[in-house]
Amino acid sequence: MKKTCVATMLALGTFAQAERMIVSYDNNGQGLKNGHQVLVEGDGWFAVELDENGKSAMRGKGGFKKMEADAIRYALSVYNDDAGDPTLQQLTPYAVYQSQADQLNLQSGQKVCVIDSGLDATNNDFDWSVITGDNDPGTGNWFDNGGPHGTHVAGTVGAEDNNVGVVGMAPGVPMHIIKVFNAAGWGYSSDLAHAAQKCTDAGANIITMSLGGGGANSVEENAFDSFIANGGLVLAAAGNDGNSVRSYPAGYSSVMMIGANDADNNIADFSQFPSCETGRGKNVRNDENICVEVTAGGVDTLSTYPAGMATLSAATADGAGVASSAMENLGFASGSTYFMGTAEATDGGANGKICMIDRGNISFHDKVANCENSGGVGAIIINNEPGMLYGTLGDPNNTSIPAVGAALEDRTYLVGASTATVSVGASDYGYMSGTSMATPAVAGVAALVWSNHPTCTGQEIRDALKQSAADAGAAGKDVYFGYGIVKAKDASDYLTANGCQGGGTDPEPPTGEMALNGDRSKGGRQANLSWTGGSTTNVDVYINGVYNNTTNNDGSVSYSVNKNSSYTFQVCEEGSTSVCTNEITL
Repeated sequence: MKKTCVATMLALGTFAQAERMIVSYDNNGQGLKNGHQVLVEGDGWFAVELDENGKSAMRGKGGFKKMEADAIRYALSVYNDDAGDPTLQQLTPYAVYQSQADQLNLQSGQKVCVIDSGLDATNNDFDWSVITGDNDPGTGNWFDNGGPHGTHVAGTVGAEDNNVGVVGMAPGVPMHIIKVFNAAGWGYSSDLAHAAQKCTDAGANIITMSLGGGGANSVEENAFDSFIANGGLVLAAAGNDGNSVRSYPAGYSSVMMIGANDADNNIADFSQFPSCETGRGKNVRNDENICVEVTAGGVDTLSTYPAGMATLSAATADGAGVASSAMENLGFASGSTYFMGTAEATDGGANGKICMIDRGNISFHDKVANCENSGGVGAIIINNEPGMLYGTLGDPNNTSIPAVGAALEDRTYLVGASTATVSVGASDYGYMSGTSMATPAVAGVAALVWSNHPTCTGQEIRDALKQSAADAGAAGKDVYFGYGIVKAKDASDYLTANGCQGGGTDPEPPTGEMALNGDRSKGGRQANLSWTGGSTTNVDVYINGVYNNTTNNDGSVSYSVNKNSSYTFQVCEEGSTSVCTNEITL
C-alpha cells in the first residue's frame, strides 16, 4: 500500500508540475498575460510558468500563436584538459590554458624548490638532468614516493614538454626536491625552516609548499623571511577546509598565499579564505600578505603520479579523444556504439558494442550491469548536468566491463558517434584537487615570468602577478580570489611595460587617497616619511605593523633607525585602521 501511494503521488506531482514556457501571440493576444506572473517578455511573446491545465487553457485563448519550452542554457566550460590517453600523447591540463602558461616560453636561470613528499623516480615525464634533492631524517630518499602528492605537485610545476604524459606550467624547469613528510604524511615547522636553508644552498629562487597547519612559529617564519630578504619568492597553499582559518606557513607576510579555482573561473568550495586583518583594538590593520593573494586551477588537476599508482580513463568517439572519468572496472574495449537511453533494462541491440547511456533514474552500477547483461563490452555514462560525471559502481560491484563518466557538453557528439573506445587502467597520471594543486601552478607561472625578466626580485614578481591577475568573483580584491586568477603572459607584459618596480610594494590603490613615500639618510640611520591625503588633524604611524605614535598631519616625519635593519611604515588617519596609506619598506 505504501508503494502504491508513493507512485500515485509521484504521478500526480509530475502532472501538476509547472514548466517555464514561452508563449507567442498576435495583435489580439495582449490579454493572454492576464492572471499570470510574466517572468520576462519581448515583442509578441512572454515567458510564464504553466502546468498542464494552464497550457491547455492558454492554447484555447484568442490571439494565441504558439507555445514552446523555455529551454535552459548553461555556461559552457571555459577551460578544459586536452582529451586523450597520456601514455600515447601529451595532454595539457586546463590550468595551463587558464593561466596563459602556454603563451610564454621558459628561459634559463630559474630553480623551483618543491618541499613535499618526494618526487618518484619511476615517472619519466621529467628532465632528470636538472632535478636534485635532499632528505630530512626519517623521510627516506627524496626520489622515492612518500605517496603521490609530491610527484603530482612537481609535475604541475615542471613536467617536461616531451610529446607524452602531461606538460607542466614551466616545462623542464630545474627543481630541487626536499622530502619533509614522514611515512604518516606529516612533518614539523622545524623541518620547513631547515628545508628553506636547503633550498637556498641548492640555488633555488622559488619555494613552493603545498602543505600547512595551525599555529605560527617564529623560527619557521624567520627562515622564509630570510629567503625573501635575499630576493626569493615563497608560495604556500591557503588550505582545503573551506573556512576563514589562517593556515601556516601561508599566513606569514613573507609567504604568498594561494587559493584554488576551477576550470570555469569559480572559486573552489574547499579553498580557505582568511581575513586580511591583523592586530587587535586600535592596532587592527589590513595586511594583504596574510590572506589569499591570487588563485590558480586546483580542481580536478591532471598531473604526474608514481608509476601505476593512479587509475585513469581514456575514451574516444569516432577516433577523437573525449574527456572522461574512470569508474572501478579495469580494462579496454572498442566497437560500434549503441545508445541505451537511461539503460533501465537489458537491450539486445547493445551486444558486442559500447553502450552510450544517459545518467538518471537508476544507479550507475545497474546501468553498467544492464549494458553488460545485454552483451555490451564497455559503457560511457553521460552526465545530465553541466560538467564531468564522476561516479562509482558501488559495493558490491557485480560488473566487469570498463565504464567511464562523460560530460553533458559532449552528449550530442557521443550519442551521434558510430564507434568508440573505453579504457580504464593503472596509470602514471591522475587527478587531484586542492589548494595543493593551485600553489605549484602559481610557482610554475612565477618561474615562467621571472625567467623572462631576470633582473626582477621575488617581491617584484609577486607584485606583478597580483597586478596582472584576472579579477574574478566579487569586483576588485576579495578574500576568496585575492587579486584574481594568475595570468603568465599578462604578468610578463606588465613587467615589459612598467619595469620591475612598476607594481610598487603595494599594488592595491591606497585606501582613502592617502599615499606614502620615503627614503633614508644620514648613512641609513634616519628614515624620512612623506605622505599626502588624510582628513584628520593628526595621523597614526605604524612601524612593522605595530602602532608607534601619533603625529601632526603635516605630511612628513623622520625617525632614527638602525642602519643595518629594514623597517615597514604605514600612516593612517588618527584612530582609523582602514583609511591608510600604502606600506613602504625602508
